[in-house]
Amino acid sequence: MSGEVHVVRHVHVHDEGHEDVKLVGVYSSAARAAEAIARARLLPGFRDAPDGFEATAYTLDVDGWTTGYRSD
Repeated sequence: MSGEVHVVRHVHVHDEGHEDVKLVGVYSSAARAAEAIARARLLPGFRDAPDGFEATAYTLDVDGWTTGYRSD
């Protein structure tokens, strides 16, 4: 039986163009992920870039990359 998790990340794009990605956490529901975002938005750094949060649902035991990738 496959379940689902909700991964919350924060992405901050710096003036120089590079991304700073932080894993906030992995949660059992979309509601818990939203609660985590609300808590994190109050913290230093995160509150300065409140639009950098993203929550993505992932199904457990399912391959995410099925076609490979190119590195050139």
